[in-house]
Amino acid sequence: MKKKTSKEFINNAVTYLLVIAAFLIVNTMKEAGMLTRSLTGQLIPICAYIVMAISLNLVVGISGELSLGHAGFMSVGAFTGAVVTASMAAAIPDPTVRMIMAMIIGGIAAGIMGVIVGVPVLRLQGDYLAIVTLAFGEIIRNVINCLYVSMDEGRLFISFNDPSLPGKLLINGPQGALGISKISTFVMGFALIIFTLIVVLNLMNSRNGRAMMALRDNRIAAESVGIGVTKYKLMAFVTASVLAGMAGVLYAMNYSTITAGKFKFDTSILVLVFVVLGGIGNIRGSIIAAAILTILPELLRSFNDYRMLVYAIVLILVMLATNNEHLKQWGSAFKRRLFSRHKAMKGGAEE
Repeated sequence: MKKKTSKEFINNAVTYLLVIAAFLIVNTMKEAGMLTRSLTGQLIPICAYIVMAISLNLVVGISGELSLGHAGFMSVGAFTGAVVTASMAAAIPDPTVRMIMAMIIGGIAAGIMGVIVGVPVLRLQGDYLAIVTLAFGEIIRNVINCLYVSMDEGRLFISFNDPSLPGKLLINGPQGALGISKISTFVMGFALIIFTLIVVLNLMNSRNGRAMMALRDNRIAAESVGIGVTKYKLMAFVTASVLAGMAGVLYAMNYSTITAGKFKFDTSILVLVFVVLGGIGNIRGSIIAAAILTILPELLRSFNDYRMLVYAIVLILVMLATNNEHLKQWGSAFKRRLFSRHKAMKGGAEE
């Protein structure tokens, strides 16, 4: 057990150090003016997509269920955050406090939606679950397209298909959320990634996480020893929903206007691509894949008509690399060396 604990500690430490080092390097380059305007504008979306990829990996990689409606939870958080920040603007002038409050409330709203969807849906498996979660994401998008929310003298008014509400419109149906305060920052995005890693990695290494992985590997055997299927699958699904909602708030607060079209089926598939290419169940791989594949289209913009072809080629190469046995052996050897060094240092300290 000690050996396994030490390996988990080293694995998690490497992940945290990778994220911190990347943040320090990128932030230094940003402050020095070494990044272009387009790349600077991509920093917050990259952070949001990293959180989305990590949270979806909890469902797909750890729990072993295929969800195609993850963008739906992101949209719930995004539009909830837009309403919360607008309604709190007078009472809480500090943008950082407003952002934190919006993330908390947006995450709770997405989590509630996760419970509503997860309780009946998680009894399904495989393709059936994927189809139902896909339908959920599209239903949410169409509901938001019909939603009108306004604020007048501190009161919120909500209507469907009726834009004639008193006061200032915060959500204007198909036009989406209007007049959003752009209060997202790269530092806030980094903090959300660290928070997501703490939640997901601790859950994975806990008793509950091991129960989820047991269900993923062999459902019948896990049930035979008393592991509740619905309980642990719902735990993973709701946790991922909360984190996706918080990512939605971060993403939405980076723009002055946000529409439901930003959270279509394509977005769910894009996040699933991050998870698959980074390695299903591999949190570090999801982080790297989300960062590289989000920024890649901007880097290839100078290729004009050929950039999507190059993008597709890069996707194929990444997929081949992640399934390369030699690279996997090299990674395992590197981990063993780190573990041996950690064990030697620990032994020397005890002496």
